[in-house]
Amino acid sequence: MKKFTAWLQNFRPVKIVGVFLAGILLLVTQACNRPTIAGQPPQPSAQSPNTERYDPTKNYNLGSPQGGMNNFSDVDPRARGDEKAAEARAKALRDNAQRNVDEKGIDSPGQYVENYRQGTPFGQRVKNLGEDIGSSASEVGEGVAKGTKRGIENIKENTQNAAEGLGKNAQRSAEDAGDAVNRALR
Repeated sequence: MKKFTAWLQNFRPVKIVGVFLAGILLLVTQACNRPTIAGQPPQPSAQSPNTERYDPTKNYNLGSPQGGMNNFSDVDPRARGDEKAAEARAKALRDNAQRNVDEKGIDSPGQYVENYRQGTPFGQRVKNLGEDIGSSASEVGEGVAKGTKRGIENIKENTQNAAEGLGKNAQRSAEDAGDAVNRALR
């Protein structure tokens, strides 16, 4: 009990009230402060912060618009040669695809629909389909023949390599046996 009474004698409500008021004052001054004081650095004269200034020492060569994003080319100027090569390659591939379509006489889906609507006779449609299937089957047959021929050539090469390998292995075994005998005699 003596400790409690000693604590009450040292208890100073003025200190507690002072700390409380200082905290409230700090909170109010920060909450009610002008936001521009800490928000922006000071600006020279009357210019807005986003005003661009012209620098006569710099070269502002903008070039001519190319039509890409922001009206300029989307390709690195150092890669112009690669761009032209890619365009040439794409054109060659398009031409090759068109040539393949023309040579093989493949009808477009639009032509199939048109033939069906115009009433191309069923026999003619079956004949066209049969020709397409026939040409596909002959191409598959040619592919199988080429694959079989290549497979036979591979088997011949493998057997020759195996025979050569057996001869070399027999020779090495004989040499190893001779070396072992020599070591044993020494």
